[in-house]
Amino acid sequence: MSDTLRAGVIGLGMIGGGVAVSLARRGHVPAVYDVRPDAAAGLAGVPDPLGSPAEVAEVSDVVMVAVVDADQAREVIGGEHGLLRAARPGLTVVLLATVALPVVHELAALCAEFGVGFLDCGVTPGDKAAENGMVAILGGEQKAVDAALPVLEDWAKRVVHCGPPGAGMATKIARNVVTYGSWRTVAEAAALARAAGVDAARLAEVIDAADPEGRTLLQLLRMQDADGVLPEAVGRQIEPLMTKDLDAARDLAAAFGVQAPLVETVRTQARRTLHLDGEPAPVPPPAKDDVHAYGLHMMDRAYGPGFSTAIQEAGDPFSAETVDYLFAQVWGREGLSVRDRRLLTLGVAATVGRPELVQIIANGALVNGELIADQLREAVLHLAVYTGWCKATATHTGVTAAIDAHTAAQPPTAQEQK
Repeated sequence: MSDTLRAGVIGLGMIGGGVAVSLARRGHVPAVYDVRPDAAAGLAGVPDPLGSPAEVAEVSDVVMVAVVDADQAREVIGGEHGLLRAARPGLTVVLLATVALPVVHELAALCAEFGVGFLDCGVTPGDKAAENGMVAILGGEQKAVDAALPVLEDWAKRVVHCGPPGAGMATKIARNVVTYGSWRTVAEAAALARAAGVDAARLAEVIDAADPEGRTLLQLLRMQDADGVLPEAVGRQIEPLMTKDLDAARDLAAAFGVQAPLVETVRTQARRTLHLDGEPAPVPPPAKDDVHAYGLHMMDRAYGPGFSTAIQEAGDPFSAETVDYLFAQVWGREGLSVRDRRLLTLGVAATVGRPELVQIIANGALVNGELIADQLREAVLHLAVYTGWCKATATHTGVTAAIDAHTAAQPPTAQEQK
């Protein structure tokens, strides 16, 4: 604790009140202000609020501002009775509120006009504020960090200087993305577990036991280099396992009718996540004398990666013969390409008017890059003349569904991201 620096706190809610309590516990009793005259009641060691932020500035060297939003921050810092009205050069303002980056830069510039230092300071976890248990996530000039550090260390368990003004706020916002993004992940994972008859508490038990310190959550960051790039060799090593596990999650979701859009997105973006360019490294096909394995391989070639997973689990004679004969010995024959056989099969599916069969066949063409959407639409028109317009309606339905699903699964283009 510094015996010379005087501390102030504006706003005595959960975070500001907790900061004030932590300071007081360390013997660094702060001057405080809150719009509620009785806000300090119940806060151990914290004195009654002064009459305005300006009065706090008069008796403080470092002031933490823990208000709700940007408008309140502007008011208590630069308002009629704000900190800057009584500030002297050398005062440091530490903004604990989460606001947009332009507001951070606006307030930093305003403080600079008065010779006042400014730090944007994200904090987490807020419920540990009164226990010296928060991390202070700083953005600002090193001079301001040095000036405030003795006071910050009296209420934060750790102080992390992330960079220039705005860096603390950006880091806090990014951290929040990890938090709420992981919540969505947990929601989907728990839904899959419950659908399979597993108590979600058992899922939590497994995760806690396997990774008690949560290292897996940040493993990707730790494997990246200083520029945030994952070494290609690492990405290629991870890719097969990642895609296999995500395909299994897809299959489980489909089997139980669970909506899992995050699983779909993560699977679609897997190569981008791993910083892998180009096409996946080709996997050598099984030997033809391993009839069943070769049949599964040809089924995936025909209808897209992972298509054979469901039939592998069926275990009935018809499914086995479909793999061993239809795909291993017919689709696997030389003389016609997979694309040729697909077009023939599309014609047959059109004659029976089964849109779900048409969708499977059309999806395989799109996934394998054999036909584009416009070519499939042209095929619908061609088949209509030969199969009849009523059956062509079913063909059109199946093709359209395949195109829509395939389009939705593609990553956004650079133009769409702008």
